[in-house]
Amino acid sequence: MTHTRARPAAPAVTGKSRKIPTALPGQVVLVMQGGGALGAFQAGVYEAMHEAGIEPDWVVGTSIGAINGAIIAGNASQDRVARLKAFWSLVGKGRAFAGAWPWRSPGFDKMMNNLATVTGGIPGFFAPNLRSWSGMDAPLGVENASYYSTAALRQTLAGLVDFGQLDQGKVRLTLGAVNVRSGRMRYFDSRDGQLNADHVMASGALAPAFPAVMVDGEPYWDGGLYSNTPIEVVMDDHPRRDSLIFAARLWQEEDAIPRSLGNVISRLKDIQYASRAESHLARQQQLHRLRHVVRELGSLLPESVRARPEVGEWLELGCCTVMHVLTLRAPALEGEDQTKDIDFSPAGIEARWNAGRELVRERIAQAPWKVPVDPGAGIVVHG
Repeated sequence: MTHTRARPAAPAVTGKSRKIPTALPGQVVLVMQGGGALGAFQAGVYEAMHEAGIEPDWVVGTSIGAINGAIIAGNASQDRVARLKAFWSLVGKGRAFAGAWPWRSPGFDKMMNNLATVTGGIPGFFAPNLRSWSGMDAPLGVENASYYSTAALRQTLAGLVDFGQLDQGKVRLTLGAVNVRSGRMRYFDSRDGQLNADHVMASGALAPAFPAVMVDGEPYWDGGLYSNTPIEVVMDDHPRRDSLIFAARLWQEEDAIPRSLGNVISRLKDIQYASRAESHLARQQQLHRLRHVVRELGSLLPESVRARPEVGEWLELGCCTVMHVLTLRAPALEGEDQTKDIDFSPAGIEARWNAGRELVRERIAQAPWKVPVDPGAGIVVHG
């Protein structure tokens, strides 16, 4: 399968001073998909935002996006990039094989990296669950029925996330997870109650690799199993607010026709985890245009009609908010294949981090949200 691929960007220039942001069109929201090792792209996205002095008011994440999101929202702004670097440095340890195998063939380093991940796990993230060796039908319980244990992640979060910071309400954090029993999506929101490591780990509990996590007496799995692009929670929020949404997408929604089994597996992952982001946005655009229409029509009604209770309920469906969505698509990197989401090699992490940072630097410089828009548009997508 042929990709249009981006090569890794040059290392970041150190010592950059933060810029004073120009006027922004509302609250700043950072929305992050799940995607394992691909999540290093999201860290680069945030670093560029931080450089520009654009800090999120609200962070929404699923799976690896929940982990990155907790680190961002659970730290003071001056500590966030350093804590992200600490996490991605930790999970990338011991994953570099270059130069160690003089007889290696092309692709050998990647194979060894992947083998190390599958057999040994990832430092500070997950490790093999020996209980799973007892067989497919062993009654391990939902909290232990998995190939790996994520106990290490709990310790990592304890060291990198100040959940007391979340309680202060400076940055809102919303994490998506799916209830194992009901099969329904649930969003854990710091606006509605205290969040802790359980909520983050529940959002990233991708079965059957990782075990379910109990929250409020119910087992939860990775929200990406249900919806890996949690932007709808922003669109459906109440009350709605003018927003600038940085939507970091990790998967390729469109690509060439696959021509090998490896290509097929890679393409299946992309389609599954891209989660129909484009169609969701299109439907939300239709809905929000109708909200604007309702508001305009309501303004034409006589006061005596608007005062009627039932009419007042109908008019509450309308609004005049405008949400700008800055679509940030992670590029496919040279040599990427179906194992890209477990590529925790230092080189892979650096390349994706750099790609996210450079892309957002460009988009912020362009500032597409400043361009005049149709006054009837509730959601404006900047692709």
